[in-house]
Amino acid sequence: MSSQTDFNNFSDTLVSIKNVDKTFNKGSVNEVSLFKGFSLDIIKNQFVSVVGSNGSGKTTLLNLICGNMETDTGNIYLKDRNITNLKEHQRAKFIGRVFQDPSKGTCSSLTILENMSLADNKNIGYSLRIGVNKKRKDYYCSQLQLLKLGLENKLDQQVGTLSGGQRQALALLISTMTPIDLLILDEHTAALDPKSSENVMELTDHVIKEKKITTLMVTHNLKYAVNYGNRIIMMHDGKCVVDAAGEKKHSYEISDLLKIFNEISIECGN
Repeated sequence: MSSQTDFNNFSDTLVSIKNVDKTFNKGSVNEVSLFKGFSLDIIKNQFVSVVGSNGSGKTTLLNLICGNMETDTGNIYLKDRNITNLKEHQRAKFIGRVFQDPSKGTCSSLTILENMSLADNKNIGYSLRIGVNKKRKDYYCSQLQLLKLGLENKLDQQVGTLSGGQRQALALLISTMTPIDLLILDEHTAALDPKSSENVMELTDHVIKEKKITTLMVTHNLKYAVNYGNRIIMMHDGKCVVDAAGEKKHSYEISDLLKIFNEISIECGN
């Protein structure tokens, strides 16, 4: 198994996680110490795929970065700014997140136009003004055209009537409408049927390249982890057992990852 690659020689580190500890159910019989001095750097413009078994630390990693879970010790930096003590809503100004559940990234009772208007104004202070700026409709249409789903012709359609794939594609677009430093993809294709999953993954790759967004994607789909992105991480027991970027990443096949999974299973007695 590979150990974590040292990326500290890069001067353009975007996210830096330093010596983080995280224990669940502390002091109880169910206490689990997941992260112990965990450190990880993510370089600007990297598209990182994170894989691993259940309980390996993938989702906890995302939650710590996004701020809906606190570290016990250690620090998290974004663009050299310590964000460890920032609340989730404060981090949402510069971190976009797409969840596994398509309904979490959009408001089903509002139209596509209204959803996009809300996203467009997410970093603007509240005041008594018109919520939907119709002068922005041309811009919204141009953004929707990136998805190639015909949604630019359905601005007045309620989002709740869209298919899961359409809704997840819209959630992806909404999360990247305003400038962000980091995009988090939290198993964002897992709840979709195979065809919709493939479509959303292709759209994801297109949007990331088009907008040049640093991305961290957790997925159980080894094919997506191999075929997309320029860095791959496999987690186990709160550690990175594989960390490969660039040409080394692209040398990995699905069979290579499955072999490591099987080795881990044998070591764990499964």
